[in-house]
Amino acid sequence: MNIVNKLTVRHLKQNKKRTLVTILGTIISVAMVSAVATLGLSFMDMLQRNTIVQTGEWHVAYEDVTKEQLYDIRQDDGTGDLILSKDLGFAKLEGSKNESRPYLFIKEMNEIGYERFHLTPSLGRMPKAENEIVLTEKVAKDAKVYYEIGDTVTLAIGDRVTEEEGYEGPLSQQNFLVWTEEGELGEELVNETNKEYEVVGIIETPEWEPAWGPAYTALSYVDEEIMSTEDQVNGLVVLNDFSRSLYKDADTLAEELDVNSVSFNNELLRYYGLTLNDSMQGTLYGLLSIIIAVIVVGSVALIFNAFAISVSERSRHLGMLSSVGATKRQKRNSVFFEGFLIGLISIPFGLIAGVVGIGITFYFINNTFIEATGVKEGLQLIVTPTSLVIATAISAGTIFISTYIPAIRASRITAIDAIRQTQDVKLTGKAVKTSKLVTKIFGIEAEIGLKNLKRNKRRYQVTVFSLMISIILFLSVSYFTESLKRSVELSQSEMSYDIAVSGDVQDLKNLVGNEELREHVTATSINRRIHLSSFIDEENASPELRNRAVEEPEMLVDGQYPYSIQLIGMEEESLKSYAEKAGIDVNVLDEQSTHQAIIIDEISYGDDALGKYVETHAVQMEVGERFELVYENWETGEQIDLAPVEVAALTSEIPMGTNHVFLGELLVIVTDESFDDLMESNEELQFSHTPLYLTSEDPLATQTIIEKSDSFSNLSLYNYYQVRQQETQIMTILSVFIYGFITLITLISVANIFNTISTSIALRKREFAMLKSVGMTPKSFNKMIRYESVFYGIKSLLYGLPFSIGVMYLIYRTTQNSFSYPFTLPWLHMMYVIIAVFIIVGLAMFYSMSKVKKENIIDALKQENV
Repeated sequence: MNIVNKLTVRHLKQNKKRTLVTILGTIISVAMVSAVATLGLSFMDMLQRNTIVQTGEWHVAYEDVTKEQLYDIRQDDGTGDLILSKDLGFAKLEGSKNESRPYLFIKEMNEIGYERFHLTPSLGRMPKAENEIVLTEKVAKDAKVYYEIGDTVTLAIGDRVTEEEGYEGPLSQQNFLVWTEEGELGEELVNETNKEYEVVGIIETPEWEPAWGPAYTALSYVDEEIMSTEDQVNGLVVLNDFSRSLYKDADTLAEELDVNSVSFNNELLRYYGLTLNDSMQGTLYGLLSIIIAVIVVGSVALIFNAFAISVSERSRHLGMLSSVGATKRQKRNSVFFEGFLIGLISIPFGLIAGVVGIGITFYFINNTFIEATGVKEGLQLIVTPTSLVIATAISAGTIFISTYIPAIRASRITAIDAIRQTQDVKLTGKAVKTSKLVTKIFGIEAEIGLKNLKRNKRRYQVTVFSLMISIILFLSVSYFTESLKRSVELSQSEMSYDIAVSGDVQDLKNLVGNEELREHVTATSINRRIHLSSFIDEENASPELRNRAVEEPEMLVDGQYPYSIQLIGMEEESLKSYAEKAGIDVNVLDEQSTHQAIIIDEISYGDDALGKYVETHAVQMEVGERFELVYENWETGEQIDLAPVEVAALTSEIPMGTNHVFLGELLVIVTDESFDDLMESNEELQFSHTPLYLTSEDPLATQTIIEKSDSFSNLSLYNYYQVRQQETQIMTILSVFIYGFITLITLISVANIFNTISTSIALRKREFAMLKSVGMTPKSFNKMIRYESVFYGIKSLLYGLPFSIGVMYLIYRTTQNSFSYPFTLPWLHMMYVIIAVFIIVGLAMFYSMSKVKKENIIDALKQENV
C-alpha cells in the first residue's frame, strides 16, 4: 500500500462517524438492489408454482394430433416432455345425490401428464391401463357415491347437448348445467359409448376442475402404444428452452405437420417473462427501467455526497500532497481507493442484508399470505448466482459513478487552492448578495443564514441536491405504486360479488330469506336483465366510438351510432344499496311520464385495436335527455320499439354482478316496476335468467349452505370468489413489493439527508464559533439555523417538485402503451412530501447542532478540520 492510500485509510479512521454513515448508507443501497432482485425472483417462482398447480406444467398444446404427428412433435428440438391428454366426455354418475353435478367428466393422460399436473393419489395408485380409473374425493363427499379400490364401474360416456336457445355444439366442463323454464334439466347425453373401468385410486380434486362445473373429474390412462392411426389426442409440450420465438416456432411446426389448432399456456409463460402482448411487455420493462434508474440515482446521490464532502474535508491534505510531488493520478486514485474500501465492506454486507431481510419477511408473512390469498404454494426464498452477480455489478458501478466526479475534483486541487480554500468558499459580494426584503421580513438572522448558505455554495448545493433526489424518489415510487394499482384494476375483472346463483325469482328470494345464510352474507342483489339496442346521436356518443367511425364510416347510421343496451331491473332493497354506494338519491327513479334510469357513463374496456385498456365515457349525455329502446328477436329478425327511458342520474359505479363492458355498450338501471312494465307490454320479449349476487364474509361456507338448501336443485351456482383469489394474490404481491421498496427508499433518503447535513454542520464549527465570538446570542443563533432549514426546504422543493412531476409523467406515458387514463398529480403525496422535507431537515439540523453547540469557542477557532 503506497503512502497516499495509507493516508486515505487514516482519514477514514479519523472521521469514523462520517465513514460509518457512508458505509451504512451504501449497505442500504446494495441491500435494496439485492432485495429487489431476490423479491422479484421469489415472487415469480411462486406464481410459476401456483400456476403449474392450477393449469399444469406445459407450454404449448397441439390439439387433435395423430400418432404419427406425435412422433414428429417429440422429435422437435424444442420438445422436452410430451404430455398426452384426451377428453373422453361425460357419463351419468349413478347414485349421485348432488343434482347440480350429475356427471363424471372422464379425462385420459399418460404418466408424464400425471407428473406434470402434480396428480398423486391419496389412496391406491394412478391408472396404468386404459381400463383403469381414479376418482376424486369429492365424489364420495359431495355426491355421496362410495367406491372402493378394486370396484368395477360401467360408464356410458357421451356428449352433453341441449336444445335451449343460446347454445351451439356440445357443452364442455366449463358450461353450467342447462335448466328449462320449468326447472327441469334441459340437456342430455348423446353418442354414448359403454366402457368398463376398475377403480385403482382416489385423488384430491384437481385445481383445474371448475367449482361451478357440472361434473366430477375422473382420470384414466392414454396408452400411446395401442393408439390406432385414426386415434387423436392432445399433445402438451414441455419446452427445453424459453424464448419469445416459441410462439412462431410452434405455429411453424403446426403448419408443417398440418395440425388444426395450437394453443399456449399463456398464464404460465407470462410468469416466465414471455408474452405475445408487446405493449404489455413494453410497459412492464419500461416501468422496471424507470424504477431501477430511480434506485441507482438515489444510491449515487447518497454515495456521491459522502465522497464530495470527504474531498472537501481533505482539500488541505490533498493540497499538501500536491506540494510534495503527488501527481493528479495519485490524488484521483486516492478517492477511488476510498470508494473501493467502502464497497469492499458494504457490498458483501448489503447482499447478505438484502437476502436475509427478504427471507425473514417471507418467514413471518408466508402463513398469513397463504391464508389471505388461498394459494397452494407459498413464498420460497430464491437466490441465484446470476442475481447476486448483477446486484454486485450494479452496486459497484454505482459506487464508481459516485466517486468519479469527486475523484476528478480531487485531482485538480493545487497547493495554493487548498490553503486558500477558494473552491468551497465564495467571498465575492455578488456571490453572497441577498435581497433587502429578506432582512425586512425575517430579520438579520435570516440574512446571515442565507449568506452562510451562499458562501458555502458547494455544500449548500450538495444538501439541496440530496433533498431534491429524496423528493423525486418518494414521489416517483408513490406514483409508480398508484400506476401499477390502477393498471391492475383496469386489466382485472370488475366483478363485485362472491357468488352468483341463477334460477327462478321466487326461489332466489326464498334463498335470501334463509336465516343461516344471512349470518354470512353481507350484501345481496337480484337483477333481471335483457339485452336491447338503441341509436345514440353523434354528439352524445363516446369520443372513442366517434374516432373509430373515422376508419369505419359504416358505423354511423343517419347521424346516429348503434349501441348495445343492457337493461337491468333491480329490486327495491338492492337498488337502494346500489344508489347509496353510487351517491345517487334513489327517489330520482320515481315513476313519471317516462321510465327513469341510472346510466353508467364511465367505463374501462380492453381495446384490441390499440392493444391496451382504455378508460372513457360510454356516452356524453346530460340528466333529462331521453333515448329509445329497441328489442330485436334474433330468430325472426323482428324489431320491437319499447317505451323511451330518461336519464335520471349518471355514475361510474358498476352494479353488482356486472363485469364486462365494451365500447358501444350502455348499462341502464331501472326499478323493478319499470322493468315489469316493459316486459308486460311486450310478451314477445325474452330476458335472460335472473341471477342473485352475493357478497359474503365466508364465500366457501356460504356455498355449502346454499347447496344444502331445499331449493338448490332448481338453482345454478357460480363461486367467483375462487376465481378472484388470483387477482387478490396479485394485488397482495404488489403491495408487499411496493411497501418494502418504499421503506428502503425512505431509509436511503433519510440516511442521505442526515449524512449530508450533519457533516456540513460539523465542518462549520469554526464559522459558528466566529459568530458567537462577535456577540450572536443563543436565541439568534437558533433562529438563524431555523431559517437555514427553511431555505434548504424551499430550494429543494422548487427543484424537486418539477423534476418529480416530469418523472411521474414519464411513468404515465410508459403505462399508456397498455392502458389509457388521464394524468393526475398525487396531491396528497405531494403535501406529505412538503411537510416531511421541513421536518427531516429541521431534525437533521438540530440534531447536528446539538453535537456542536457545546464546543468551546477558542478550541473551535483553532480547529482546522473535523
